[in-house]
Amino acid sequence: MPHVVILAGPSGSGKSHLAERLGWTVLRLDDFYHDHDHPGLPLSTLGIVDWDDVRSWNLEAAMTAIEELCRHGRTQVPVYDISVSQAVGTHEVVLNGDRFIAEGLFATDMVAPCREAGVLDAAICLTRPRPVVFWLRLVRDLHESRKPPMTLVRRGWRLMRDQPRVIAEAVAAGCVPMHPRRAYRFLTSRR
Repeated sequence: MPHVVILAGPSGSGKSHLAERLGWTVLRLDDFYHDHDHPGLPLSTLGIVDWDDVRSWNLEAAMTAIEELCRHGRTQVPVYDISVSQAVGTHEVVLNGDRFIAEGLFATDMVAPCREAGVLDAAICLTRPRPVVFWLRLVRDLHESRKPPMTLVRRGWRLMRDQPRVIAEAVAAGCVPMHPRRAYRFLTSRR
């Protein structure tokens, strides 16, 4: 049966880039955010929905998709557009090997459920220096027009200060901290 590699880390740490580099099937956990009009969404100190709070995200739907990929080799998932804060469609993810990547901001929260379900292959938390992550995240978010520029800068500054906590929580959940280059070597050296 196929298994999942959980790829966690701060926003902008290189999760999507590493997954793309590996060429494996990727389940984008960030597509499981709730829509902006979902009742009870948490608010940040910036006065917007706190997309960094796990309550803004649908863990159950993400876990169902992981299990479907492991057991059936395919699953239907939402396509989430962060610029409009809602799903704008769906698409099918089809497995192309015996391992796949599940990556996203809340990947840490998937480690224990995947371990309990017997589908976890490995759990990795990507780490880079905070200023590098801040810059990579800002460039990506501006390029994708995710939110207004000043919102992105203010949010990025807050996330940079919070990065050590994010990494510590991922390690406590069972992720092994690694720089993206080391993670690539680790994952490609295993069968």
